[in-house]
Amino acid sequence: MKAKKDTLLELYTTMLTIRLFEDRIVDLYARGEVPGLAHLYIGEEAVAAGVCKALRDDDYITSTHRGHGHVIAKGAKLKPMMAELFGKRSGYCKGKGGSMHIADMNIGILGANGIAGGGLPIATGAGWSAKWRGTDQVTACFFGDDSSNNGTFHESLNLASLHKLPVIFVCENNLYGISTCQITHQSISDIAIRAHSYDMPGVTVDGNVVLDVYHAAVKAVKRARAGEGPTLIECKTYRWRGHHEGDPNQGARYRTKEEINEWKEKCPIERFTRKLIDDKIATRKKLSSIEKEVVAEIDAAVAFARESEFPAVEEMYEDIFV
Repeated sequence: MKAKKDTLLELYTTMLTIRLFEDRIVDLYARGEVPGLAHLYIGEEAVAAGVCKALRDDDYITSTHRGHGHVIAKGAKLKPMMAELFGKRSGYCKGKGGSMHIADMNIGILGANGIAGGGLPIATGAGWSAKWRGTDQVTACFFGDDSSNNGTFHESLNLASLHKLPVIFVCENNLYGISTCQITHQSISDIAIRAHSYDMPGVTVDGNVVLDVYHAAVKAVKRARAGEGPTLIECKTYRWRGHHEGDPNQGARYRTKEEINEWKEKCPIERFTRKLIDDKIATRKKLSSIEKEVVAEIDAAVAFARESEFPAVEEMYEDIFV
């Protein structure tokens, strides 16, 4: 399957937007303008871009604590995203959710989630909803390698398989759960093999090659829309920064600088840039023009966030559901 030129450029723009947005958060967090925690997606851009490009606007996603890339790829606007990170009233959750809880039901973002594995049962529920309502909507569920040990993972895959729910389970295997390397918490190297226990396809792809991710997601989405049930896609990737901003030396206390640099050489954006130029899909001038547009959009988002108001103390208990 060969992707069209427009698709290729959209994948590039999405990855670049995620990278430059996160790069800006690094600076803003260091300056003290972003409160709370920020778990950045730098290095993993190909996964969100590739999966979400295979979805329709009315499809759903569930995200994680490292969710900026997912929601940008699904179509979230940068201004309310940035405002939310600043804790401002004009943010997606009125400044009360922060980095880990961005949601927009209008475009199928069912919420980022600060609980590891917390999005798995939500995605399964969304799959049930689509099946009961008789639509062909699909839900993509993002989660990490460590979450694949949780009960929510096994329960969700079991239920989705049993009832052939239209859910794509996307494991972003970046090798670390906080500071714990995969080899110390699992006896397997490929998480995708766990799909066989639930009678669904399990696919492992290079999560730093956006077209590999995209093609796997297109196949899984097609299968789900046809009523054939879920798929587990494992994307091998790596986070360049620490578990969160503030993790000393980008996590150097539990991983080596050599390992970090080795993965940086596999940068998904640089890889795709070379492909676009080599295949004569775009010139460096064209890609530079795209970058300038993205930077301007991020600049506008930062200005919007800075100018927005904080929620009033009296609003503290509004929008709380019990």
